[in-house]
Amino acid sequence: MSYALPRSNAPSFHDPQRAFESQAWGSSGRSRFQDHGHNNAVAEKIGGVFGDRKSSLPMYKDKPYHYAASGRRLRWFRRKRTLGGLLLIILGFLYWLGILSPSGKDIKDAMPRKSGWSLLSSAPKGPNWDDRREKVKDAFKLSWGAYERHAWGFDEFHPVTKQGRQMVPNGMGWIIVDALDTLMLMNLTTELTHAREWISTNLTYDQDHDVNTFETTIRMLGGLLSAHYLSTDFPNMAPLSIPDGSPGEDLYLEKATDLADRLLGAYESPSGVPFASVNLHTRKGIKSNDDGGASSTAEATSLQLEMKYLAKLTGETNYWSKAEKVMQVVDDNGMRDGLLPIFLYADRGTFRNDNIRLGSRGDSYYEYLIKQYLQTSQQEPIYQEMWNQSLCGVRKHLITYSNPTNLTVLAERPTGLDKPLVPKMDHLVCFMPGTIALGATGGKALAKAKLSPAWGRQQEEEMELARQLMKTCWGMYKVTPTGLAPEIAHFNIHDPPVMMEDRILHSPDELDSAADADWKQDYVIKPADTHNLQRPETVESLFYMWRITGDEKYRVWGWEMFQSFVKYTAVEGDGGFSSINSVDTISPSTRDNMESFWLAETLKYFYLLFGPNDIFPLDEIVLNTEAHPFPRFQLGKLFSTGWKRKQRDEQGRLVSEKTPEEKKGGEVRMQTVTVAAAPAQSVVAEKVEAGAALVETPTSVV
Repeated sequence: MSYALPRSNAPSFHDPQRAFESQAWGSSGRSRFQDHGHNNAVAEKIGGVFGDRKSSLPMYKDKPYHYAASGRRLRWFRRKRTLGGLLLIILGFLYWLGILSPSGKDIKDAMPRKSGWSLLSSAPKGPNWDDRREKVKDAFKLSWGAYERHAWGFDEFHPVTKQGRQMVPNGMGWIIVDALDTLMLMNLTTELTHAREWISTNLTYDQDHDVNTFETTIRMLGGLLSAHYLSTDFPNMAPLSIPDGSPGEDLYLEKATDLADRLLGAYESPSGVPFASVNLHTRKGIKSNDDGGASSTAEATSLQLEMKYLAKLTGETNYWSKAEKVMQVVDDNGMRDGLLPIFLYADRGTFRNDNIRLGSRGDSYYEYLIKQYLQTSQQEPIYQEMWNQSLCGVRKHLITYSNPTNLTVLAERPTGLDKPLVPKMDHLVCFMPGTIALGATGGKALAKAKLSPAWGRQQEEEMELARQLMKTCWGMYKVTPTGLAPEIAHFNIHDPPVMMEDRILHSPDELDSAADADWKQDYVIKPADTHNLQRPETVESLFYMWRITGDEKYRVWGWEMFQSFVKYTAVEGDGGFSSINSVDTISPSTRDNMESFWLAETLKYFYLLFGPNDIFPLDEIVLNTEAHPFPRFQLGKLFSTGWKRKQRDEQGRLVSEKTPEEKKGGEVRMQTVTVAAAPAQSVVAEKVEAGAALVETPTSVV
């Protein structure tokens, strides 16, 4: 496989700037910026992006040197200047008549409040996607530069107060490691050099402190593994001069292996389900202090892509078997229609309560089902089977429609599948449109996927569901004054709810932008939910939908979102960007926090959305839930799916084996377990009479 780097990113190795750009930092433990003043203008802080660069600031390799025009070209221009002058007069006259006037709101309106920063003021009025991609990179460099200047090496960055904080005594590289592959993707060689040197000389995971198993896996382990992947397979992405055989050649993989070995302690529970936390030094798992000691379902089941890829790289099957065991334990619970409660006891391997949702604590379980299938090149159909089961369950139990516009809503069942529906969508749920499209096409462009013999009605329906959910998520942005989505949206729905299982309702193809548009009545944003954390899920799905369908409206929506982020989350001075307290306020106050996923996911997805399609082709890679790319690979001789699903009925309930006493005439108790088929209409029998076919005994009976 091969990726094409953006043309505008290619550095020149013969430019007069080269000597300045190649400077290495003398100390990896401090910021490469020596001036810590807080009063300079933002444009000055980022130097030559918008004008002359301060001599104290470093050059950027991704900004090619522009040579002066030759004398021959200058003479040609003088001969043609009369013609050029006439042309300008004609164009000016046409503009005065309004023929060439731009339509829509001028991009200058997207300038941030207070700071005077003009990141978007020079953007084209037409869809020049290369230019817009560069604007995203400028936003990233502003964010990264602020972090370098004020909080270098710290795990947290507070851009308003311009301070950092560690999550563990010596830091985990939380922001630096999470952003490594974004630096590579954007060809920011200077920044990558600084980051890599800090990792080499400062980063250690041997610290007597507990960390969250899931977050550390997806951000730190995932970040290191993706950095290894890109730096080895695509060395032209932000190339660094590292001699073969040098001590730091395998830096990222060595750090990843050390971290994974420490994380393995979390899996040493009686059931094999990882504990919520683990001490990095003692390597002992720690039960959650909340939720009755239960782990989140999503957290326990969203570690597999990382561990499996590390196993493939190292040949160590232990990583594979530990992560894979979790999937077996979870599936052996046999939850109805593939929909799982959001809490899971690590010691027992059973679920806590009946709260079912695809938002927080549930989301990435479903995401990793289809991605595990794709990661191993479709050689593990068990995970596609589980994904199909769950998606059918979503359509049956959770998809309803808003009132009066009939927008598609992915709701929740907080007290069980047979209890009332709650029309609520976390922003986190907006990963689902892109994931549905990925599952339907395998990552191929839609036109190509439709040529497959496997394409049929099911895939057509899934793509339509993806489109409709994408529109609902986009509406979460359009409905607010700032154009930014709240953390949670509720919906007015029909009474009684109209479920997709019963009939499909239709909504307008486009959402009217008028302030009093009818569709806006469908959204209910509660005061406690108005904050925006710069989350990536909606732009993530826009990226997938653009790549798969080729419909440019998804890029247009993304550009509008990006402008809103720039306008309302930019920090005054040189702080970069921050999450905000209210999307319903035109001048929102900041929360003084920049999450690492702003760099690792949100800006990365914007950059990919506006870039060429041959970078990270979706039919050749998988992106983990923190947007870190891993390659697809073959199982080979060392690895296989080491478990099988138990036999189930049409609704996914496990059919239990009789005990010796039951074989003599007693009753067989039932356990609910995931089914690998489309949602059924029949009702499951509560008992299996004597003489029924016997299957493998479940791990527990309820």
